Amino acid sequence: MDDKIELEDLGYGDFFESNRGTDALPVARTLAEHKEAYRVKNTDGEYLAKITGKQMFNALSREDYPAVGDWVTITDLGEQKAVIHQILPRKTIIKRKASGKNDIQVIAANIDVAFVIESVDRDYNLNRFERYFAIARDGGIIPAIILNKIDLISNEELESRIDQIKNRFGDIDFITTSTVNNEGLDELKAYIVKGNTYCFLGSSGVGKSSLINKLIGKEVIKTSQISTHTDRGRHTTTSREMYFLENGGIVIDNPGMREVGMTDVGDGIDSLFDEITSLARKCKYVDCTHIHEPGCAVLSAIKSGRLDEDRYNNYLGLKKEAEYYEMTELEKKQKNSRFGKFVKKAKKELRRYGHKDY
Repeated sequence: MDDKIELEDLGYGDFFESNRGTDALPVARTLAEHKEAYRVKNTDGEYLAKITGKQMFNALSREDYPAVGDWVTITDLGEQKAVIHQILPRKTIIKRKASGKNDIQVIAANIDVAFVIESVDRDYNLNRFERYFAIARDGGIIPAIILNKIDLISNEELESRIDQIKNRFGDIDFITTSTVNNEGLDELKAYIVKGNTYCFLGSSGVGKSSLINKLIGKEVIKTSQISTHTDRGRHTTTSREMYFLENGGIVIDNPGMREVGMTDVGDGIDSLFDEITSLARKCKYVDCTHIHEPGCAVLSAIKSGRLDEDRYNNYLGLKKEAEYYEMTELEKKQKNSRFGKFVKKAKKELRRYGHKDY
């Protein structure tokens, strides 16, 4: 990119301007997150920035901290350092349940398209695609498929994979690629539009960083080969980072994810499985679980072959996972509320009996 850039080159638009409010401070986009600091960029350059103590104190969850892709207001401290004062409202967000915990992990913000990448060999799994689609759609992000490393299988096997994807996800764009013979890379470049932001999601070793290096035109991101012993990718990406392409597109690389845990993504699941949502309205009972009830339109569609059974089973699994997360979060809030009332009552009693601290 040229040295002199406009905010629009970084993805700024009417949505962010209208939500900026009366804050007259300069805005910048978050490019990367480091330990206790962020790398941000605007028309004046790049800065290493930190949030204020007040922001830390007021934060209720990880969502209250900046994420890669966020627009923030800053104060320039000189020497390429800055302070972040505010996160502008997010247009879109992609998040997941942190592995082994019930906490939310924000993957990126203000994304236009989420490229869900799988390699055609060891990683290929239709259900995993749907997991990523659910969290993307719940955050208002358009999902698209990249089927990578197509040089590893025969044309017949590739056609079989393409047919499966079309049958299962007919309305979702997909591109087949190979960084070995550069197949599909021109199509991928043409798909990426100036000023839009694209997030690359997938397991470790599927080739996310290698694809971004190809798009940039040089080896900016370090990558490792697949281990022939374990058949697993030794991927060196450990943090999320934003990159800018010559055509004006903006891409975000992500560490490989072993798990894609569901958060409160009920709307995303309903949107993704809209044919099941539509059938559910015809069920005999309003609270039908679509598992065993008589008069269930969903079960009837499976029996007649109109609804794919694997897709149905994945729908039930994702729904159950999202409902469990929501239930656990509700219990946590109720517990915090009870504890808050206990503390308030205890303080009142201390004041009543003239404790020295009160």
